[in-house]
Amino acid sequence: MCKMTVNQTHANKEQAIKKAIAAVEWQDLRQLTRGQIAYNVILPYPFLLLSWWFASQSWYVLACEASYLFFAAAFRQAHDGYHHSLGTGKRTTTAILLLLSVLLMTSLHSIRATHMAHHRDPLGDSDIEGSLAKVSWWQALLGGITYRLDIYRQGLRLSSRRNQSLAWLEFGLIALVILVAFVLTVFTVAVPALTMLAQVLIYHILTMMLANASVGIIAVWGVHHDCDETIARTERNSVVNFLTFNLLYHVEHHLFPAVPSNHLPELAKRLDTAAPHLTKVHVLLSVANVIDFINHRWNKLKNKSQNNNDSECPIRKHFA
Repeated sequence: MCKMTVNQTHANKEQAIKKAIAAVEWQDLRQLTRGQIAYNVILPYPFLLLSWWFASQSWYVLACEASYLFFAAAFRQAHDGYHHSLGTGKRTTTAILLLLSVLLMTSLHSIRATHMAHHRDPLGDSDIEGSLAKVSWWQALLGGITYRLDIYRQGLRLSSRRNQSLAWLEFGLIALVILVAFVLTVFTVAVPALTMLAQVLIYHILTMMLANASVGIIAVWGVHHDCDETIARTERNSVVNFLTFNLLYHVEHHLFPAVPSNHLPELAKRLDTAAPHLTKVHVLLSVANVIDFINHRWNKLKNKSQNNNDSECPIRKHFA
C-alpha cells in the first residue's frame, strides 16, 4: 500500500511538471549558428594550452586555475556531445569524445551510457549516476573515486557493442598516456631535455584525476541533492554561470535535454516566467538561505537546551 502511494505521488509530480513545461517555447532554441558551433568545438582547448604553458614554467597556481577552466569547458563539451547538441555530425562528435577522453583521463563513452540512463530515470533506483545525490555531502566527496569506477562498470554493461568498443579504446589510450608519462619520467635522468615534457604531462594527469574524483560532489550531489519538487537545481548567479559555462542550469537541461548549453540562459528566463516553482531551488545558497539555516540550527540547539533543563528539574517541569 505504501509503495503504491509513493508511486502515485511520483506519477502526480511528473504530470504536474509536464503540464508546467508544456507552456514553454523551446524548439527554436535547438538551432545553432556557425559561430556558436565553432565556439562549442574550440572552447576547452585554449585553456588546456594555457595550463600546460603555466605548468612548464612551474607556475602551478595559475596552471590549476587554467586547468579548472579547461575541465569545466571540456565537461560542457562532452555533456553536449552526449546529447548531440554541439551542432556537429555524429562522426565528429564521436571523434571529439575520443579526444576528450584522453585529455580528461576518463572514458566518456562509458559515462555517456550511464548519463542516458540518468535521464531516463532521474534519481530512480536504476540511476547509478544520480546515486550520490541521496547521500550526505561528505559521503559524496569521499566516494568520488569508487563512484567513477562504478560508472565505468555500469556504463560498459549498458552500452551497445559499438559503444563498448569505443570505451575500451578510450581506456587503452588513457593507459598509453600514463605509460608514456612513466617512461618520460625515467628517461629525464639520461635526457634532461625531456624534463619539461614529463613535468607538464605528470601535472596534467594528476590534476585531471583529482578533477574526475571531484565530479560526484559538484556535478551530481551539488545539482541534485534535496530536490523534492523537481529533479534538479539551477543557478541564477551570472558570475558563477559564466565560470561554469552554463553547466549549473541543470533543471533546465533535464526538462529540455535537446537544448544546447549556448541557449540555457534564455531557456531559464522562459522557464522562470512559465513555471517559477521549478526553478526556485538553486545550487548556491543565498544570504536568506544562510540566515534561515543559522536560525534553524540556533532554535534547535535552544530547544534542546530547554528540554535538558526541564528534564533536570522535575518541579520546574511540573509547573511549566
